[in-house]
Amino acid sequence: MESKVSEGGLNVTLTIRLLMHGKEVGSIIGKKGETVKKMREESGARINISEGNCPERIVTITGPTDAIFKAFAMIAYKFEEDITNSMSNSTATSKPPVTLRLVVPASQCGSLIGKGGSKIKEIRESTGAQVQVAGDMLPNSTERAVTISGTPDAIIQCVKQICVVMLEAYTIQGQYAIPHPDLTKLHQLAMQQTPFTPLGQTTPAFPGLDASPPASTHELTIPNDLIGCIIGRQGTKINEIRQMSGAQIKIANATEGSSERQITITGTPANISLAQYLINASSADPDPHGRNTFPA
Repeated sequence: MESKVSEGGLNVTLTIRLLMHGKEVGSIIGKKGETVKKMREESGARINISEGNCPERIVTITGPTDAIFKAFAMIAYKFEEDITNSMSNSTATSKPPVTLRLVVPASQCGSLIGKGGSKIKEIRESTGAQVQVAGDMLPNSTERAVTISGTPDAIIQCVKQICVVMLEAYTIQGQYAIPHPDLTKLHQLAMQQTPFTPLGQTTPAFPGLDASPPASTHELTIPNDLIGCIIGRQGTKINEIRQMSGAQIKIANATEGSSERQITITGTPANISLAQYLINASSADPDPHGRNTFPA
């Protein structure tokens, strides 16, 4: 399943998120969840859909790059099918394009746009897709919406190019730069070759750049025998929890004579509560390698 992308030939796992209206989410889930189940099985990607009754939901797609492209292809073709079906009942003569909205950290939008708009122009011309980067950040977020529209094939090519830009933005001399979690939220790379951050150490903050709401801290104690389930193989599970919750999570080093480890969670109350839920879900997960997905 691993795919080598960009000149560095890196085997990586990416997390990409989409913003969708309720009707779009319903189309992706399908009757009794059959459509999303089929997408997960055939693409090999994890596809998680945020809970809630709000008008817009977040769809998180995680996996090796080729699995992500397969999942995007299936979503794009499903949306085109929906457009075709809706046109059969309307008087419209021209077929509207398929439109997807990515959620991208504002810190990465510069790389995506390029100097003087050169990169985004190159992506538009080489793929045939329309790409628009929102000028304003999403509400209560440090991220922007990137809208892609066109034929399914154009959208898939466009997503591939955006993934390469993201990988290049995070790669410095073959090693990954670790951005500040509050600035990148759910869009950090889950790494397989290099641990995310040394356990028990915090990621250095960048004063003056953090636009998140005031952060608070919550502490948990977890039995030593469950820590492996929470960390996952080479830190993949704890990294996924960081990505999905948007919280900073620090796991204290083991202390002699203690059967427990302390976990410190920092973030907004919503970040913290989601991180707690995901940690509890992981500690109940019988698979220590973190291959199971969280509930959609």
